[in-house]
Parts: sequence; structure tokens; C-alpha cells
Amino acid sequence: MRTRSVLALAGTVTSVALALAVATPASADGAVLTTGSAGGTAAAVGDTLTAPLASGTSATLYSSATGTSGVTCTSSQFTASVTANPAAPGTATESVTGQTFDPSSCTSNVVGVTGVSSITVDNLPYTASVASGGTLTVAPAGGSTIQTTVKLKTLLGSITCVYQASGLTGKADNSDSSISFTNQQFTKSSGSSLCFASGYFTAKYAPVADGGARVYVN
Repeated sequence: MRTRSVLALAGTVTSVALALAVATPASADGAVLTTGSAGGTAAAVGDTLTAPLASGTSATLYSSATGTSGVTCTSSQFTASVTANPAAPGTATESVTGQTFDPSSCTSNVVGVTGVSSITVDNLPYTASVASGGTLTVAPAGGSTIQTTVKLKTLLGSITCVYQASGLTGKADNSDSSISFTNQQFTKSSGSSLCFASGYFTAKYAPVADGGARVYVN
């Protein structure tokens, strides 16, 4: 079974999810989130949105914004529900209720680490806001934090690394109904010396879908 996670790897450290894409401005009576096409049918409050990693991409949590040392996963998915979808231009909101990473798809090249046991996104649900134009923000509940717990296998046994962030910023793109996060910084809150001090999360999820129909941002 897939393990709940973030990466945001972090996910959740994300997380995250969310929804969706830089769109051509819709008419004044159109919704921010639509299905099928830009300016199409409005996504209904309560609808569930899902997305896997974009084909051929990986979710990464690296020790620096420019480095390649850390954890890489090739299988991940987020789930969110629409909580508000006003007329465009405007800002739609979603409740991010899940983000999973398949640990069998995850590897690490950190010295001394031999494998990845699990990646879990904690403190869900998060709130995602998607503005007309494609800017996406993810925030934890008041008084909480975005948190991802990464369990690693090492030569000396299992270690647990916990990473936190106050919020995440991403981008939605209607060309492929995707949402992307680039070098979103997490800070280690606990863990052994093998856990890097900061984690930089990068991932692209696509296509974001509502019951099989692609989601667009207007």
C-alpha cells in the first residue's frame, strides 16, 4: 500500500493539493476552477480533485536548492476537495486531505543511507488557495505547521527526519492541468545528524482531475 506522505516531501511537506493552471481569463460569470476546458463547467464545492506526479517526473527533497543529494520518489499523489469556487477573476480554495508517496519508488543518495522506509505528510488537512492567473499557496491550520516525516534506512538502523515549513507556494498551468512546486524550503525540526538541516521540495503533479475531467484555472 502507498504510504501517506508529503514531501512537501514535505509534503508535506504538502503536500500538499490543490488544483490547477494558468488559464486564459474567463468571462465575468465563469468560475475560477472549471472542468473539461478553460471557461468550462464549474467545479462544484465538495468535488474531489486528484493528481499523480506528471509522467516522467520525480518528487525530490534535496539538501540544497542547487544540489542533488537527498530523496527522490517517482510515485506520489495528492487529494483535495473544493471548498469555495467563486466567479473569476478570484481565488478558489481547497482542503488538502491527503498526499501519498510510494516508498518502493523512493531512493536516497545521502551518504550512510541505504533506503527509504516511508514519507508521511503530517498535520493534514491543509488549505490551498488558487488564484486566477495560477498562483497556488498551501497553508496549515492555525497554530499548526506543514510537516513531513521521512523514515530512512541506514547502516546503523532506522532514523526519522522531521521537516517543517510555514507554507508553500506553487504554480498552476493550464497547458497540462498541472501544479508545480520548486525548491520549497523545509527546515529540520528533529532527527539524527544524517538528516540534512534543510530540505528543498520540488514536484510537478499532472493532470489535476475532477472525476476524470481535467481541471483548469480561470
